[in-house]
Amino acid sequence: MTKSEFRYAHHPEDVKKYTTQELRDHFLIPELFKKNEINLTYTMYDRYIAGGAFPVDKKISLEPIDDLKADFFLERRELGIINVGGKGKVTVDGEVYKLGHREALYVGRGNKEVTFEAADGEQPYFYLNSAPAHKAFPTKKVTRKEAEVVELGDDKYSNKRTINKLLVNSVVETCQLQMGMTELKEGNIWNTMPAHTHSRRMEVYFYFDLEEGQTISHFMGQPHETRHIFMKNHQAVISPEWSIHAGAGTSNYTFIWGMAGENLDYGDMDKVAVDELK
Repeated sequence: MTKSEFRYAHHPEDVKKYTTQELRDHFLIPELFKKNEINLTYTMYDRYIAGGAFPVDKKISLEPIDDLKADFFLERRELGIINVGGKGKVTVDGEVYKLGHREALYVGRGNKEVTFEAADGEQPYFYLNSAPAHKAFPTKKVTRKEAEVVELGDDKYSNKRTINKLLVNSVVETCQLQMGMTELKEGNIWNTMPAHTHSRRMEVYFYFDLEEGQTISHFMGQPHETRHIFMKNHQAVISPEWSIHAGAGTSNYTFIWGMAGENLDYGDMDKVAVDELK
């Protein structure tokens, strides 16, 4: 079963007036994984879709949602999948791809049937991102060994981290979808700091591997008018193109960044010095 909800885009002047609950209602995706379901959020920011597939004891299929007005989900779209749980299987038009923990799969436009299931008695958590596609590229699995890896940050500033570029144009051909995974080292809490914006693309952050009972404060908004949303493990948040996207946790964690827009250059960003944030 595939379920979805719809989110509109927002003007930054309007967001300044939002209450805490309004911010959460419009930007937080609180529950992605429900037993034997696919749960999706369709946002008008670059028509991006983020969600989760959680097959527990049966195979589940990615069905076209009403907002797409399509005969099948990938009729005009591409799909990125990263497994943040145990071993699982993704079948794309009859071809089976086994995904282990933190492995990724790119599925190109035009594939008609995509299904998810558990494997070897383990429990997978498939995190999904999708964007409109103008061309069909081949489906490709990407392991952690095949990712482009970058080490950033410093213990002094509590932001030492490893960036794993999984579904990016230097690793796999995509139309506009880009996805990767950033791991915070133990004792480090700040991600994406110094902060930045990129007006040529939007982004979604998905937080996981957060210790039970801990929390993450995700910072958003224009650099001179920031807001925050407190988040739990396995939650995602939408970041508009005009917004910074940074977070600090009460312990270390891992997050997946996914983005879409008109530029595939990972370094396309407008940086904001930490002492300029307000």
